[in-house]
Amino acid sequence: MSAFSMNPITEADIASFLLNTPDFFERHAELLAAVRLTSPHGHRAVSLQERQAEMLREKIRALELRMMDMMRHGTENEVLVERMQRWTVALLKTADARDLPHVMTERIERDFLVPQVAIKVWDVAEVYQDEPFAQGVSDAVKELAASLRAPYVGVNNQTEPLRWLAHPDAAQSMALIPLRATSEDDALEMAADAPVVGLLVLASPDVQRYHEGMGTMLLERLGDLASAALSHLR
Repeated sequence: MSAFSMNPITEADIASFLLNTPDFFERHAELLAAVRLTSPHGHRAVSLQERQAEMLREKIRALELRMMDMMRHGTENEVLVERMQRWTVALLKTADARDLPHVMTERIERDFLVPQVAIKVWDVAEVYQDEPFAQGVSDAVKELAASLRAPYVGVNNQTEPLRWLAHPDAAQSMALIPLRATSEDDALEMAADAPVVGLLVLASPDVQRYHEGMGTMLLERLGDLASAALSHLR
């Protein structure tokens, strides 16, 4: 029995040969026209050159779609940065600390187009303890807020903080953002183990607005900035 029959040539052997012998088709140019392949468009037979051209066009279309997607995301990011800047400027221009919770929620509704927003803050200075934003927070809510290592996003689960909203029944999805105690020495990104002293609630009638698995970086940044601003209440 010959060595050839013992070790038959495989497709991998042929592919390796063609890759390592680039001048093969120069010496056998007639094969390029003779080889017929099935086109993915209509299942008609096409030449090798035509199939290569089709593959190239498909790659170009994929690159164009990817570029358009990148441009779209770039535009969305610019819009978010602009909205975040407007919101931050509004907080900086708030002279009276007791107005911060109202300005914070009202501007989130306006600048970020969130249908409903509510906030509660605890462990505030005595002068602010009778303010509406410091009232009506149960120990269970405080424990819930303290358990959040990152913003919670998901469907309406009838949690108690939704009662802070003007229309809780209209909330189909929500985000719960813990607000942490800060000091002048804290960095912008709050330490995950810093005490939680408040909770920011965002809600929407769109069940997909805040859904499990979505990115929460923007919500985390909102929480960091809100926490820093609300430090004036302590």
